[in-house]
Amino acid sequence: MDYDTVSPEDFGRSLSGLGINLLVRDVRRQCAFLTGLFGMTAHQASDDFAILRYGEQVFQIHSDGTYHANPLLGLLPETPPRGAGIEIRLYDSDPDAAVDKAEAADATILQAPTDKPHGLREAYILCENGYAWVPSRVL
Repeated sequence: MDYDTVSPEDFGRSLSGLGINLLVRDVRRQCAFLTGLFGMTAHQASDDFAILRYGEQVFQIHSDGTYHANPLLGLLPETPPRGAGIEIRLYDSDPDAAVDKAEAADATILQAPTDKPHGLREAYILCENGYAWVPSRVL
């Protein structure tokens, strides 16, 4: 599928399994964060929407304004962190490299790269929308 040209209807019909959609204040800024730190690919990025690809995984981000008629919008906090309690784990990302890039981008490092007893080296990086991104590598 060509994510740069797929219509909303065809994209929607193609989705199956588990889907992730993150609400963000600034779609383009969030795309820059994710492509810069984790090498994701952004497709059809606009002020309102983007399709993100991480390896073979696909997810969406939408601006708050696109949810004007959605009941979820009323639950979003006015001040961060809005993503508290969710970890978005990126198992194919080098935590050391991601933290270096995050520091250069003034992102919040919740935990520096650490070797964990469950066999992964991982870090916790908080984006400006309050989501915890966890780049991880097998030890």
